[in-house]
Amino acid sequence: VQLQAFGGGLVQAGGSLRLSCAASGRTFSNFLYAMGWFRQAPGKEREFVTAINWSGGSTYYADSVKGRFTVSRDNAKNTVYLQMNNLKPEDTAVYYCAARRSGAAVSGPLMAEFWGQGTQVTVSS
Repeated sequence: VQLQAFGGGLVQAGGSLRLSCAASGRTFSNFLYAMGWFRQAPGKEREFVTAINWSGGSTYYADSVKGRFTVSRDNAKNTVYLQMNNLKPEDTAVYYCAARRSGAAVSGPLMAEFWGQGTQVTVSS
């Protein structure tokens, strides 16, 4: 499974960005995968942001982003999205998409098996 994230950039506080993560690979096409987003700020550990199950029917968010971020997916395009609204300087981080082979609903942080490269999000105050 290969994951490629893009869409990061520089935005002012209160602004919005949408990240995308395209998945590919024969294995990805043949099985069900939950997907998610993590982030890592400078000097901090990587932290979970959100997860979505294979169908898009269930999602889970970290408290820090609940109500501001929305995860979705388009399985026809093998792509998961992260819509980020009302961004804050503390959202500044490298954002990573991740995947785990699973046909279940999501009810907690994703236990990722596959990782994409990161995309930088910088929120200025």
